[in-house]
Amino acid sequence: MQQVVQYFSQYKVSYKNEILSGLTVALALVPEAVAFSLIAGLSPLVGLYAAFVMGLVTSLIGGRPGMISGATGAIAVVLLALAKSHGVEYIFATVILAGVLQVAAGVLRLGKFIRLVPHSVMFGFVNGLAIIIFLSQLVQFQTVDAAGAHQWLTGSALYTMLGLVGLTILIIAGLPRLTKVVPASLVAILVVSGLVIGLGISTKTVGDIASIKGGFPPFHIPAVPLTLATLGIIFPYAAIMAGVGLIESLLTLNLIDEITETRGSTNRECVAQGAANIASGFLFGMGGCAMIGQSLINISSGARARLSGIVAAVMLLVFIMFGASLIERVPMAALTGLMIMVAVGTFEWASLKTFGKMPVSDLIVMVLVTAITVLLHNLALAVLIGVIIAALVFAWENAKRIRARKYVDEAGVRHYEIYGPLFFGSAQAFGEKFDVLDDPREVIIDFKESRVADMSAIEALNKLTERYHRAGKTVHLRHLSPDCRRLLGKADSIIEVNIMEDPLYTVAGANVMY
Repeated sequence: MQQVVQYFSQYKVSYKNEILSGLTVALALVPEAVAFSLIAGLSPLVGLYAAFVMGLVTSLIGGRPGMISGATGAIAVVLLALAKSHGVEYIFATVILAGVLQVAAGVLRLGKFIRLVPHSVMFGFVNGLAIIIFLSQLVQFQTVDAAGAHQWLTGSALYTMLGLVGLTILIIAGLPRLTKVVPASLVAILVVSGLVIGLGISTKTVGDIASIKGGFPPFHIPAVPLTLATLGIIFPYAAIMAGVGLIESLLTLNLIDEITETRGSTNRECVAQGAANIASGFLFGMGGCAMIGQSLINISSGARARLSGIVAAVMLLVFIMFGASLIERVPMAALTGLMIMVAVGTFEWASLKTFGKMPVSDLIVMVLVTAITVLLHNLALAVLIGVIIAALVFAWENAKRIRARKYVDEAGVRHYEIYGPLFFGSAQAFGEKFDVLDDPREVIIDFKESRVADMSAIEALNKLTERYHRAGKTVHLRHLSPDCRRLLGKADSIIEVNIMEDPLYTVAGANVMY
């Protein structure tokens, strides 16, 4: 017990904030878990069980205290086609396999690759997600007619919904100016719920979406054939789910890091997400990943440690097992107002000030990632496209920076001092810097301010030295860095690089001096 107390004390935990934040998050988890399970064509309990298992496991062993995981829309969209074609048992098997892949990613320390995501992509991701969160709340202002078509609320029903949502937003925005003793989000939910229940106001409630009553998640081994054919069916879905889950989780981790000015462990989070999905698959859950909305609710309520996530998961299970009848009476207007405020807080308003100040390429990447996120609801694809475009722009800009300062010394030797990286993008421009026919019999190419980066660079060097060799001239490559020399040595069998004992490199007839 003393070790537990010491563990929490190192994070300067406010137990009040952690418990109340966890309770607020648990209330916010219910409608989203139900909605996402219905999107995937599954029972509401499958989403609720996933939210409980994902939230508990990642809170206990995850790499980012304060971050909340559960059933998410991104995962639901991935699993939708499989649920329709093969049923829920294949979903459980897919979730387990995805978890194994995520654990492997963490063990192999692949989480560090999240550093490759540029800030412009982060802005686009966050803004797109904020817009999605906001737009997803509009369905609460609609009703479904007998034919199954969605119609906007009208009359008193609309005014009631708007009034309750407005009251929720007013409390969340205004209460922190008066006191921060309790989370404003929780107060808003309790006040609006009390008004609706106490005054008998007719409005949509959680129970109108689906019943959340159930028992403890049952242990269940997926009833699928253990054959290669089954693996062929589930592996593509598992790979996509693992990738989407890790990208969304690690981007959320980075966002929480920035807000709290602390540092989480990406590789540990990969392992935790994988372990949570494995457990979810065996406990009748649809799996999931980090939830940026609920994570921001948690952080904005003052939570900073693991306790809030544990409380949220445990309270969610309590709601399912014992408090379903009470939670089903919570008005959706309260949760809608809460999520609208989350969307407002999530949006990077500072990014709007960057127009006209940031490079045009960064602005294009930011807007494109936002648009893809909103239009396709595919966060992984949006981030991937953004990273690719940013990388290509970076390569293009660096390709234009290759320079060569030329002069002839008193001994009649031509010197080429190279500036800028030599890689696939700049290889052609590099070759055009040299005047092989008019150069003297001895040439020195100095790489003190440059480096040989890849195979295209080596091939460019090889072709250049071959041209000088055919012209009967000697080329010396000077000041190659140790990593460049290793790269040349590794390419020996491909482009005839010979390492001499003197020590000099000979690259197709060129001497390399360092």
